[in-house]
Amino acid sequence: MLTLRAKAGVLVGGVAATALAAGVAIAVVNPAQANPAKTSASPSESSQAAADLDSPAKKDIAMQLVSTAENSSLDWRAQYGYIEDIDDGRGFTGGIIGFTSGTYDMLELVERYTDEHPGNGLEPFLPALRAVNGSDSTEGLGDAYIRAWKAEAAKPQFQAAQDSERDRVYFDPAVAQAKEDGLRALGQFAYYDAMVMHGPGDDPVSFGGIRATALRNATPPSQGGDETAYLDAFLDARKAAMLTEEAHSETGRVDTQQRKFLREGNLDLDPPLRWTVYEGDPVWEIL
Repeated sequence: MLTLRAKAGVLVGGVAATALAAGVAIAVVNPAQANPAKTSASPSESSQAAADLDSPAKKDIAMQLVSTAENSSLDWRAQYGYIEDIDDGRGFTGGIIGFTSGTYDMLELVERYTDEHPGNGLEPFLPALRAVNGSDSTEGLGDAYIRAWKAEAAKPQFQAAQDSERDRVYFDPAVAQAKEDGLRALGQFAYYDAMVMHGPGDDPVSFGGIRATALRNATPPSQGGDETAYLDAFLDARKAAMLTEEAHSETGRVDTQQRKFLREGNLDLDPPLRWTVYEGDPVWEIL
């Protein structure tokens, strides 16, 4: 379950900020997404306009959106090796979606990785990970674990393991549920981001509880409801859940990211996208 708060002002790999004379960064652009020479959409681009979030282009957008909220960077692929204890009561937070040692997902990641790649550098820490699971302790991990995590994160096989766990536990279930509810790419992303931060489950502040609150207050498109009204209700419920915990109390990822796209009517999450997350951060941009 993702718990990592953004580290304001950190810009990773190939990302440039443009500052005005006042010193405020107003744009960060992913060069891979930008092509100033284009003046109109090609037929293939037009066909992607209504693509679901699990299409390659939209999935990459989703990863960049989450990364700006979690790591103040569009470069989500630079986060495989990220790991630290952010003092949020969940021990170590690491990787592309903030797997945590205090919850099951970091342990499961390392267990499944070890099943496929026995003898890896994280395997010796499995007893300690099992011991601290469910607590804020990092006993038996410490600096040695940080070094081992970073070393493994340089390997394609551990990067693939992180991708696989992200999809298995969070992305695929969230997108599947959103499709069942009749939501397009923006709603699918709202579900995914909530699933990552709050985790699956049915208690009031888990994804299932947040969705249940939204369903009590609005009708999803699959049942004939208005998509914008339903997403408004979902984001209201999501924000309320975030505010129950200090570590999640900065709600820019809802207020100035997802809600902004909703107010713009961008239910397909089509570029260009411009948003902010935290005060003092740049205005992020995907062209």
